[in-house]
Amino acid sequence: MNKAQAIMVQGTASDAGKSVLAAGLCRVFKEDGYDVVPFKSQNMALNSYITATGDEMGRAQVFQAEAAGIAPDVRMNPVLLKPSTDQQSQVVFLGKVLKDMNVLEYHDYKLTLLPQIKSVYDELRQENDRIVIEGAGSPAEINLNDRDIVNMGMAKLVDAPVILVADIDKGGVFASIYGTLALMKPEDKRRVIGVVINKFRGDKKLLESGLEMIEELTGVPIIGVMPYLSLDIDEEDSVVLSTKQTQFDESKELDIAVISLPRMSNFTDMRSLEQQPDVSLRYVKKLSDLKQPDLLVIPGTKNTVEDAVYLKESGLAKAINDCHARGSQIVGICGGYQLLGEVLSEGSMSVPGLSLLPLETTFLEEKVTTQVEANVSKHLVKGYEIHMGETRDKSGKLASFAKITRENGQETERYDGVVSEDNSIVGTYLHGIFDNISWSRELLNRLRVNKGLTEIVGNTESLETQKDREYTKLAQAMRDNLDLEFVYAEMAKYGKDS
Repeated sequence: MNKAQAIMVQGTASDAGKSVLAAGLCRVFKEDGYDVVPFKSQNMALNSYITATGDEMGRAQVFQAEAAGIAPDVRMNPVLLKPSTDQQSQVVFLGKVLKDMNVLEYHDYKLTLLPQIKSVYDELRQENDRIVIEGAGSPAEINLNDRDIVNMGMAKLVDAPVILVADIDKGGVFASIYGTLALMKPEDKRRVIGVVINKFRGDKKLLESGLEMIEELTGVPIIGVMPYLSLDIDEEDSVVLSTKQTQFDESKELDIAVISLPRMSNFTDMRSLEQQPDVSLRYVKKLSDLKQPDLLVIPGTKNTVEDAVYLKESGLAKAINDCHARGSQIVGICGGYQLLGEVLSEGSMSVPGLSLLPLETTFLEEKVTTQVEANVSKHLVKGYEIHMGETRDKSGKLASFAKITRENGQETERYDGVVSEDNSIVGTYLHGIFDNISWSRELLNRLRVNKGLTEIVGNTESLETQKDREYTKLAQAMRDNLDLEFVYAEMAKYGKDS
């Protein structure tokens, strides 16, 4: 049987660019004729995805799978941690909820998952020619390394060579490279075949003396300097929200505001709106930034009850109601749909929602994870559900938003969400709804007409086509700036007996 060669991408810190460079390697190997699969043993993220089999996984491995030209498979991300508080996460293992654990409990527990992680990795290794493994955070977290399952612990388990990625855009790149390598055990450092400096702006000649010195100091070669790329692909980490636009771009005609909830999840739902030529999409973190948007989106959240309390205490709950009264339309997605209602009940505790619609949500133990097809008005749409709540229309008078016709590939017939009587509010459990261009364009044109503007066609290019172009652009940049011949040669030296 075939055994795939592997390469692992680790970073000097979070948001160094590991996920994107791993996706680029996936596309390079695909273009070179190999069957390639991404892998990350443990992911911590509130952006997740539901596969065709109804399994939940991190979005980083989803866009890496897209770059590799294959369908997402939950084996690519066996462990997904979804923080619900600062001290606790929901542990999703092989696509299904395992249990909620606090930080110390999970730290003690995670080594018991290694045999199954290794087993699914071996399955992928037998089925493919190349595996691109992504690490998490930094391998220099010396307080965690004794029980590491995602950085050098994983590299050692599967005998993979490692590329270390350092982000020069944040500053201090040479210190981060030197410090990371200095804190590694000698046997781990020997596994690092090279360093990639990422997100460089300017003339590379200015770096040359520094590159020579850091190679001399560490004994590890610099195998590439990647330029700062303006890529339009999915972003998994909430760190990127700090760079998102917060003010209305007056060169655009439609103002769409997204409430930046403390426990916001799946902010990738909004990505397609940013592609439309008439849309200024902004994230509202402060009450003073809300103003009067044409459309207000209340996104998903990992902790609806906690975020309901936040909205009330911050004054945003009243401000959202005032915006709607003055004419803003509203779309609530998943947790945002739940927040539109009057009551949120969890066990013996109940908290008030925004009371924009006569809805009551009860939180249940079982998690719904489904990939669906549905009819919305005259549109066939695709999306996915991830929720643990059941929402009921107390009035019995609201129209449904969608008729679900397929669920995880099987025919079905059920209804999702609600639409207010005046069509100004939509609530739905369907993530990815804006990715359906015909439906979202109809919504945007309705906003235009309300403002006295004429309808436009907008961007009709499919999201898949647009992303595929970006992956090709990324791969070419890696060919131009990385020593890929060296990477191929080093990969062949590892993993023969693992």
